[in-house]
Amino acid sequence: MKLFNSLICLPSRLRRQKPEFLKKTPFEIQEKVFFNLIRKAKKTKWGKLYNYSAIRSIEDFRRQVPLQRYEDLQVYIERMKTGEKNILWPGKIKKFACSSGTTGAKSKFIPVSLESLKDCHYKVGKSVGMAYLEYNNDSSLLTGKTLTLGGSQKKNEDNLYVGDLSAILMNNLPLWTYFSRTPDLNIALLGEWEEKLEKIVEASRYQNVTCLAGVPSWMLVLLRRLLEKTGKDNILDIWPNLELFIHGGISFSPYREQFKKLIPSDKMKYLEVYNASEGFFAHSEKPGDEDMLLMLDCGVFYEFIPMDEFGKDSPQALGLKDVEIGKNYALIISTNGGLWRYIIGDTVIFTSISPYKIKISGRTKHFINAFGEELMVSNADQALEEACLKTGAAISDYTAGPIFMNENRNGGHEWLIEFSREPDDFMRFCSILDNTLKSLNSDYEAKRYKDIALSPPRVVKVRSGLFNDWLKNKNKLGGQNKVPRLANSREYLEELTKLF
Repeated sequence: MKLFNSLICLPSRLRRQKPEFLKKTPFEIQEKVFFNLIRKAKKTKWGKLYNYSAIRSIEDFRRQVPLQRYEDLQVYIERMKTGEKNILWPGKIKKFACSSGTTGAKSKFIPVSLESLKDCHYKVGKSVGMAYLEYNNDSSLLTGKTLTLGGSQKKNEDNLYVGDLSAILMNNLPLWTYFSRTPDLNIALLGEWEEKLEKIVEASRYQNVTCLAGVPSWMLVLLRRLLEKTGKDNILDIWPNLELFIHGGISFSPYREQFKKLIPSDKMKYLEVYNASEGFFAHSEKPGDEDMLLMLDCGVFYEFIPMDEFGKDSPQALGLKDVEIGKNYALIISTNGGLWRYIIGDTVIFTSISPYKIKISGRTKHFINAFGEELMVSNADQALEEACLKTGAAISDYTAGPIFMNENRNGGHEWLIEFSREPDDFMRFCSILDNTLKSLNSDYEAKRYKDIALSPPRVVKVRSGLFNDWLKNKNKLGGQNKVPRLANSREYLEELTKLF
């Protein structure tokens, strides 16, 4: 097995030595990606509009091309969806990844070009697998099957494929991968979540599954249903050779202990990836790493806006040379799918600059800053993980938002939490949550001082299935859909409260 894994990993090993590839030449790599994108797109409608032929530097690009949100590009994407060629990227785009980011009713249609499939999503996907096999040379991963829990896609009247990115990726993999995955595509791409769940359980329970891939919260639903259906005590009684879970989409922190209980093995490994509809941006180099190596050579040019600049009329966008460890940035991308200076909506923190490694810290719209506390999703995830560890609790889902001040009360935060296992001491859980947030976030701590600006958090235990019912009402059940963790308004809280 060692020899076989070593041969499989040889291309990855060669790629990583140029020399030490991403460590020693990050700026040159990104500059090469940048000019390649400009060269390919200069004859598109977009390239002509912004005079790409005259761009000689990254500074020219920033001067000539304004920052873009989805709404700014939407008119061009709609033209692409009708089959019009050479709009944002050369040729005709036939695949669109449908993404709302969270549970918002408005869908975004992200163009997926052949280049972005091959040179971004699949290229980095191979890097993930090979990185794992390099780390674990005794792995039996390739002797079994991978169960990917994804979404669905459909073909519209214009012969375009529209659906979750995961479905597009699965449907375009090489034929040989058919023998290494479960379930069959006719089940994996089903649109109705509850039907899909039952069929996946039946189709995969007798397979030799060695790897899982998907969003942690939805994977937990599948694993629990599998145990319920089979009557087994843990997942290893069903899949004894299971050794890896490749996860992304949401933070793994609140779910880590639940997976350990369902899969009680020191040999089980967990590897985080940052694979969005817009591109595959980063992955952990080895299981257990909490930061991810930024992929610099996969058709994506990166810029970063410090969050204290974000939202200003002319925010300063930085390149890799100017970022700092520990600072929160809004991620800006230009891609080989035709997104230009696109504000993806995620925020990241650099944990290393040699090589460049990041953590996802949250969303540009998903935070609570109603009172100057600047609470980020990463703070919330870490605090909840700590509270769960110390009180024996387990969380299925959660969201939080502000309680606004009035003449009778201070401001505060309201947390709606669905427990799969309740804490042994609920008041202690709330206290640990609050104190951990203080330790992680000095702005929150300052606002909580003597309860002057912020009262202690109000934590509400909600009924089992509440979040699923909410998602179902929005036709967002399963797949890659995510519950928004934090909001600066009470919109989500009020919608959920109506379903109590």
